[in-house]
Amino acid sequence: MKVFGIVGLKNSGKTYFVKKIISKLTSFNLRIGSIKHAHHDFDIDKPNTDSYLHRKAGSEQIIISSSKRWAKITEIKKSKEKSLNELIKEFHNLDIVIVEGYKNESHPKIEIITDCTNSDSYLFTNLTNVIAVISDIKIYSFNKKQFKKNQINEIVNYILNYPK
Repeated sequence: MKVFGIVGLKNSGKTYFVKKIISKLTSFNLRIGSIKHAHHDFDIDKPNTDSYLHRKAGSEQIIISSSKRWAKITEIKKSKEKSLNELIKEFHNLDIVIVEGYKNESHPKIEIITDCTNSDSYLFTNLTNVIAVISDIKIYSFNKKQFKKNQINEIVNYILNYPK
């Protein structure tokens, strides 16, 4: 299973590109998984739904299942957050996992750069595993692969051909 990341500053368009990349990869009949890192408390069940009420009553693990999908919610309470590798091990039978965030982990990443005027904000200057950037302006201080924002096909081909 190949793991590939999309990183960038807040509001740089990470989710937009993840969505485009996943859509293109699935058009090749590949099995895709994705992981989105959240920096805050989040809920996937809404107040007053059955799963929400189960969790609020004290259930530490809740599985919601239907004929279309299932989801598992696990409360970690005082445990530490799972590592990216632990989360990846939760996936089964996938070809590629696209990771949004987790910039400090060791998987290969593509950085999205929207503000080319502030080179101090480039993540690749502090990360060793940024292997490409997406920017509509040439980043002269980056000597690896560069894509323009409209080159989704080329970005996907790069991901497909990048060694595991």
